[in-house]
Amino acid sequence: MRALFLIPGAAVDQLRALPAVAATAEGLGFAIQVACPPEQAPIWKLLPAVEKVIPFAYGDATLADWTNLLGCVRDPDFQVAVNLAPSRQMDLMLSMSHIPTRIASAGFSATETVAAPSGGWPAQALAGHLRPIGVTLEAEAFRLPIKAAALAEATTSLPAGDGPMLLLAPAGGAADWPRERWQELPGRIRTTLPTLRSQVVPPATAAGVGQRAALVAAADVLLSSDPLSTELALLCGTPVVALGRSPSTLPERPGVQGLDGAGDLNALGVDAVLQALGLA
Repeated sequence: MRALFLIPGAAVDQLRALPAVAATAEGLGFAIQVACPPEQAPIWKLLPAVEKVIPFAYGDATLADWTNLLGCVRDPDFQVAVNLAPSRQMDLMLSMSHIPTRIASAGFSATETVAAPSGGWPAQALAGHLRPIGVTLEAEAFRLPIKAAALAEATTSLPAGDGPMLLLAPAGGAADWPRERWQELPGRIRTTLPTLRSQVVPPATAAGVGQRAALVAAADVLLSSDPLSTELALLCGTPVVALGRSPSTLPERPGVQGLDGAGDLNALGVDAVLQALGLA
């Protein structure tokens, strides 16, 4: 038997759905298929329970795209559809499927209507979509499975040494924490922790998400304003200080902190970041 997840959005939206998809696969013993934007398909290679990715351009779908999706979802083995992209077109398509349980926040095709996620860590906010099928979501307990070979390769690529490894992941752009402060921070830390190792990485992409996940998992702590790298740290269990992120949108667990800089990262000083890292 199978479950279908219809997940629109950017790479970070796909990552936030990983714990819910994994919980469904484990809780029901179902194989999973995911319909997501084509450019986000590499993300689902991170989760072995996903047997197939159906590329679907939610915002720009053609008639051929809808026909292909309908052909896929009429597989009689589908027992559940979790629809995170409710729309009249999606309702029409799902109503022509043979899927007996269809969960969404709205729409006439839904056999179970749930409240739209709001507040808290978005990964946990999907718990409501799983309750109708008897699956409990504990997103904080989920850990991204990283292959040993990938983790070893990532570890080798990091600076050599025995000191703690600080991975720096700036988002870039005018609204990011200023470049000179990213450069200043490691030197400030080494005045009290001379064995510190550090490395700056560019913004993550869906295409390189596997390699970035391994790199984040190999680090001791991540300082990040890059949303994709931050979300990977949350899923890997790596301690993270997330710049530009409100604490209310993060899981409440040790080693996870958000510094939103009151909406202005340019005003955020190095001392505040050192304090968040526990080094002030």
